[in-house]
Amino acid sequence: MRRDRATMTGVALVLAFALIALLAPLIAPPQGNCARDLGIPAGSSIYHPARSAFWRAVLAAPPSCYQITRVTFDPVPAPPSRTAWFGTSQGYDIFYGIVWGTRTMLRMGLIIVAINLILGTVIGLISGFYRGVVDLVIQRVIDVIFAFPGLILTVVLVALFKPSTGTIILAFVATGWASYARILRGDVLRVRELEFVDAARSLGASDLRLMLVHIVPNSLTSLLTQVVLDLGTVPLGIAALSFLGLGFPVGYADWGQLLNFARAWIQGPPGQPLAYWYVTLFPTLAILCFSLGWNLVGDGARDAFDPRDN
Repeated sequence: MRRDRATMTGVALVLAFALIALLAPLIAPPQGNCARDLGIPAGSSIYHPARSAFWRAVLAAPPSCYQITRVTFDPVPAPPSRTAWFGTSQGYDIFYGIVWGTRTMLRMGLIIVAINLILGTVIGLISGFYRGVVDLVIQRVIDVIFAFPGLILTVVLVALFKPSTGTIILAFVATGWASYARILRGDVLRVRELEFVDAARSLGASDLRLMLVHIVPNSLTSLLTQVVLDLGTVPLGIAALSFLGLGFPVGYADWGQLLNFARAWIQGPPGQPLAYWYVTLFPTLAILCFSLGWNLVGDGARDAFDPRDN
C-alpha cells in the first residue's frame, strides 16, 4: 500500500479529516451553550491543555457543541468574512458546520460500521459454519433485505420513527449487516474445508474454537475491504438523509444539512448566477474529499489483501 501513490493520497485525506475531527474545538472554538456546558469562562481557555475543559471538548464534547453557530438571523447568505470564514447559509456559520460536521460524520460512520461488522461477522460465521437449515433461513432473510434498495429502506425506517441519532444508527444497522454476513459466509464456506481446519477438528477442537481461532482470522480479508469502503459511504448516506430533511435536527453540524440550507441559493439573483457560490462549494468539497479518501484507501486495501496479486 505504501508503494501506491493513490492509496497514500487517500490515507493523507483520511488522516486530515481525522485530525480536523479530533481538533474541532481548537479549529472552531466552542461558543454559546457549548462553552457554557464545558465550563469555559473565556474563549481562550480552551487552548490550555492543562485544563479539563480542553480534554472534555476534544474527547467528549457535549451535544450543544454540535449546534452550528448562528451568525445572523438573516436567511440571505453572507459572503466569507472574518466572522464566518466560509460565509453563512440560512444564518449559520458554514465553517463551523463543516468542522464539527467532520466529527459527526466520522463518529456516526465508526459506530454504524462497528455494529454492522459485529453482527455481520457473527451471523455470517454461523451461517457458513453450520450450513443446512440454519444457512437457508439466514440467507432467505438476507435476500428479503436485499430485495429493497438500501437507501430507500433506510429512509422508510427513519420516517417511521422520530429522526434522531439512535434512529439513524438503527436504520443503517438494520440494512447494513446483511452485506457483511454474506461476504463472510462465502469465505467461511471456503476456509472450513481446508486441511488445517480438519486437523484442528481431529485433535478435538470445539466448534467455538474452530470458528474463533481457525476460521474467522482467515476469513476477514474481503470483509476488511468492505469495512474501509463503508466508512466512506455510510456518512454519505447520513448526509443524504439530512439533505432530505430526515436526518439530524435543524442546526446540527451535518454536511447534508448544510447542502439542504443551500438549495434555495444555488442560483443567484438575475445577472449574478454565482453570487452565492460559497453555500454549495465548501460543503460539496468536504463531502467529495471525504468520500475520495476512503475510496482510495479501500481500493488500495483490496489490492493489497487480494492473494492473487501477491
